[in-house]
Amino acid sequence: MLIELSHLRDQVDVLDKEILELVSRRLALVQKITELKNHSEVPFYVREREDFVVSSLREEAVLKNISPDLIEDILRRIFRESYARSGAASFKCFNPLLRKIVVVGGGGKLGGLFVKHFRLSGYDVEVIEREDWSTSREVLSKAGMVLVAVPIHKTLEVIETLNYLPDDCLLADVTSIKSKPLESMLKHHKGPVVGLHPMFGSPISSLTKQVIVYCDGRVPESYAWLLDQFRFWGITLQQCNALEHDKAMTLIQALRHFTSFVYGLHLAQENPDLSDLIELSSPIYRLELVMVGRLFAQDASLYGDIILSSNENKEMIKRFHTRFSEAIKLLDENDKQGFVDAFENVATWFGRFSERFMKESQNLLFQSQDASYRNKSDK
Repeated sequence: MLIELSHLRDQVDVLDKEILELVSRRLALVQKITELKNHSEVPFYVREREDFVVSSLREEAVLKNISPDLIEDILRRIFRESYARSGAASFKCFNPLLRKIVVVGGGGKLGGLFVKHFRLSGYDVEVIEREDWSTSREVLSKAGMVLVAVPIHKTLEVIETLNYLPDDCLLADVTSIKSKPLESMLKHHKGPVVGLHPMFGSPISSLTKQVIVYCDGRVPESYAWLLDQFRFWGITLQQCNALEHDKAMTLIQALRHFTSFVYGLHLAQENPDLSDLIELSSPIYRLELVMVGRLFAQDASLYGDIILSSNENKEMIKRFHTRFSEAIKLLDENDKQGFVDAFENVATWFGRFSERFMKESQNLLFQSQDASYRNKSDK
């Protein structure tokens, strides 16, 4: 039996090496495709193509009695690696006649990410920081595009000084709130304006599949090239009204960041052994702990700015506090039926999204579990 087992394992090892070779060859072919795309207007990420590949191979997997989810997981992981490798590639320039792009705050993480990609796309880019401000007027007065990428609490102050830009200069910002910056840009600049909110931070290996929300300001035909450039980088664009955007971000960002902050604050004051919590947690609870801990690995000032950026955020958090208190009352009264009724009301509100989120979370849990085992083996 041991001899037969050893022989079978040897065959598996050979197949594993063949898989490795096939993945290597596939990545090399994708790199060639990437180089060809750079001379065309085909974006690096084409969702229809990716969906077709996944769908067709899922069907073949069923015919071969292989789990289609397994095949999709493998493909998605290979796709991510391919996109990450394309992150250092040169990109097609969609507006080669554009004058200099000036990124105010381009030395920061997010601003630097745009500086990098604009330069990889062949644009002439200059970075201006606070210490350059006194000598920046000449550069800004000749710019073809100005991107404001400074902290939220400095954004309006910077925009208010930009009233001398050329009339055809595109003015944009990348702040996570949109109404006030967009209003200020329209007030202080006569030319084209667009508000941008990148729904990602840095570091990231690739812009592929990342999302940027854009809010139209003025002369949209003058920044159509910029949206095309983003699409070419693989970015998914979502158009949104500035007021609706800020209303949504109150729930998506401010409330979620604040509740994570409070949970982290509570954990720190309770002072449990984090190693024990991790070891005792099932994948779902470990993932929740990971997401809270992730917040505290980032810039405290940035998240403070996001949470405190508007009275709407504060009012939303206060309403959440009221509902939390109402839920506490169920505990005080030991009201299980009240809990069940409230639970079912919320489940009804989520509707079909509950099943969708259950499926999506399963994939995340499997990945989290794999990562947990890797981290243990690295110790």
